[in-house]
Amino acid sequence: MVRCPWGESTPDYIAYHDNEWGVPLHGVAELYERMCLESFQSGLSWITILRKRENFRRAFAGFEPEVVAGYGDADVARLLGDAGIVRNRAKINAAVRNAQVILGLDVDLDELLWSFAPSLHVRPVTIADVPAVTLESKAMAKELKRRGFTFLGPTTCYALMQATGMVDDHIAGCFRAQG
Repeated sequence: MVRCPWGESTPDYIAYHDNEWGVPLHGVAELYERMCLESFQSGLSWITILRKRENFRRAFAGFEPEVVAGYGDADVARLLGDAGIVRNRAKINAAVRNAQVILGLDVDLDELLWSFAPSLHVRPVTIADVPAVTLESKAMAKELKRRGFTFLGPTTCYALMQATGMVDDHIAGCFRAQG
């Protein structure tokens, strides 16, 4: 079975590649989780985040924005002491802030994020053809920032788009490539 090269390196990556990455994802809590995890991944390896994902889910109340939006200083201190997650104050504060922004949106988070999915996307032939940033991810980052979201730049937004199936960057020949 042919996979994208990154998806063959560890059992965790194989499962993630085969079952999640690039699969269209919808729902506020589901998309908020991916936003948070992609933000926490910034500067780190995705495998680090993937292996801590259950700890993140527990620490951030299943990524229910209504709960996380109410986190205060004591919660941030608790999270900074939680070795099961990435203990970065700026990223933790961004997760709380972004939950608060979600609650104040005038449009559903699902609708907002998916509005940046490109109508036409060229399948990468090799891993070298996969971009880190696109015009759509730049536009998404700009709009999210305008609305008050933090820690979601163009590269993080593109990773979010890939992870949630807004774009299908499985390389040509990968068994998961659609069309």
